[in-house]
Amino acid sequence: MRGDGDGWVVGENGTRHWGKHGAAGLLLRAPSADGEPTVLLQHRALWSHQGGTWALPGGAKDSHESSVVAAVREADEEAGIGSERLHVRGEKVTARFSSGWSYTTVFADAEAQLNTTPNGESTELRWVPEVMVDQLPLHPGFAASWPALRTEPLRVLLDTANVLGSRPDGWWKDRSGATKALLASLADILPRTVELPGGSFGWLKEIEAVLEGEARAAQFEDVRIPIFHASASGDDELARRAHEGSALTALVTADRGLRERLPTTVHVLSPSTVLGWLD
Repeated sequence: MRGDGDGWVVGENGTRHWGKHGAAGLLLRAPSADGEPTVLLQHRALWSHQGGTWALPGGAKDSHESSVVAAVREADEEAGIGSERLHVRGEKVTARFSSGWSYTTVFADAEAQLNTTPNGESTELRWVPEVMVDQLPLHPGFAASWPALRTEPLRVLLDTANVLGSRPDGWWKDRSGATKALLASLADILPRTVELPGGSFGWLKEIEAVLEGEARAAQFEDVRIPIFHASASGDDELARRAHEGSALTALVTADRGLRERLPTTVHVLSPSTVLGWLD
């Protein structure tokens, strides 16, 4: 079953929106050569609604589709990127009207800038540095939602012992080996988009791991995971580092005592959230 979503929804004031069951678009990020985020944008064909503007690949949802399925399908149809190399991170309703029509932005990452093949709805497809997106003539709907979707550089501190301790997988039998395995797994999923508590977004290039006790014997080197050895308490080292700098910061821990020692500007991510990134 396909294709029953095409059509206009007309509001009481005559405003028209495409998609009988709403619409969805794909906000796809990929790192540039230096690891900074770029966004895949579509220069809309002049014949299309709001033609000549830049927006996300996307379109009408069919009645049987989720927003994620619709956004990925539409992006493949319009940009030829497939779905095999995409990692969907989440979704967010970015427009809603009294007519019942809504638009959902699905955000996803690719490990590198994918090759694209435009169809007739595009005059160009381009990987645009995220910091330059709002310099283009944007589709009005995308322009309105973009400030809430853009990322900031994100610094993440890892309470490594607490994260390891959250899984009863025998880590205590070989703390240094379990630490090395965890850090290697985390390195493999960077860089990436992270949705923070409250709904804002960060671009994560590296994770600062604090090691204490026996875990300090872990032999691991990767520029994506800088390692810091705590001379005494890991919590003391994490709290100290959390008070340094002015960048957008998050700390991964379930330790209530440590959480109470953090600046109010620091976001807290649960171990289960970060371990979920590995799935």
